[in-house]
Amino acid sequence: MATQTITSGVQYSGIWTMQQVNSAIAAGTWPSQPVPRLFSWGWSNSGQLGLGNLTQYSSPKQVGSSVWSNVSSGNYYSIALRSDSTLWAWGYNINGALGLGNVTDYSSPKQIGALTTWLKISAGSYNTAAIKTDGTLWTWGKNDVGQLGLGNITYYSSPKQVGALTTWANVACSGGPGSVYAIKTDGSLWSWGRNRYGQLGLNDVTNRSSPVQVGALLTWLNVACGSYHAVATKTDGTIWSWGYNATGQLGLGNATSYSSPKQIGALTTWVTPTAGPSFTLAATTAGALYSWGYNNQGQLGLNSATAIFNSPNQVGALTSWLKISGGRYHVQAIKTDGTLWSWGGNNHGQLGLGNVTYYSSPKQVGALTTWLAASGGQYHTLAIATT
Repeated sequence: MATQTITSGVQYSGIWTMQQVNSAIAAGTWPSQPVPRLFSWGWSNSGQLGLGNLTQYSSPKQVGSSVWSNVSSGNYYSIALRSDSTLWAWGYNINGALGLGNVTDYSSPKQIGALTTWLKISAGSYNTAAIKTDGTLWTWGKNDVGQLGLGNITYYSSPKQVGALTTWANVACSGGPGSVYAIKTDGSLWSWGRNRYGQLGLNDVTNRSSPVQVGALLTWLNVACGSYHAVATKTDGTIWSWGYNATGQLGLGNATSYSSPKQIGALTTWVTPTAGPSFTLAATTAGALYSWGYNNQGQLGLNSATAIFNSPNQVGALTSWLKISGGRYHVQAIKTDGTLWSWGGNNHGQLGLGNVTYYSSPKQVGALTTWLAASGGQYHTLAIATT
């Protein structure tokens, strides 16, 4: 689903970004402790927590002792990068989404190949995409609607390169049935896969099995996606959405679906969008957090039982939100002080609060102030913290 990369950014409150950590490790100046460790919690019916078992946990549990740099939670499976740029996967694998050359489930991390050149990752609905340091794009897993971007509908259980370009910068796989979005270094936006509700932004409802450019603009900066909708920010700080909109997930003040990008409001201060299946969140440069869409389990964090909000509403009054990630019906967010907060559905302990109680407003996860990244999956969560 949603992915949170920490390969760039600024230092805050004494916490280092992964770029700084990797540089220090390479130079031999990073101490043995503390270092970024991986934690997981929630449902583990297919081993997606990576803890070597199928046990459900409602509070964070450390995954081994390796140093990690990036995480992405998919539908019952997980993908992660180590600090040496190797790629690892575990959990549900019936469609080959783990990229291990088979369809066997694993309950602990397994390395995908032997390469040390992986940079960015996105786990979706049984299909995975990743970008290497050379700017090439690779995909694997389920491909029933062409979501691998390979020009066919053949499933692959190991990474396959998408075309020959070396200019891919960001990629996002939907947590729904197979839409993928990517931004190139020139600022162009591309999409492929399922397009039943116009979620590819191509002004039609035709599926695509290879990348197609969304419009002609070269000003796209970040993109995120839900099951049938997408949201993206431009370099001018505006935010845009398109696709299915029955529960207001486009934030346009209505329930009309659109097959091409539509601007949300007039603000020019948006950063860091994220999306669940039918809801959306985004922060501003001031650190304020807003949410909209479906709210059946309190996932909008608005302390409200109202089921649908079709325009952005601020989550509390704080202006210290830094990174956010939406799962199926739950959300994780990191503040500038390095604390981790969660809210929404919690039937499998995916909020990490030590219980299975639902919350409609943010609750702090533990007492650590060193969280670097978090990613919500179907009913599980992955996060990285220095310990």
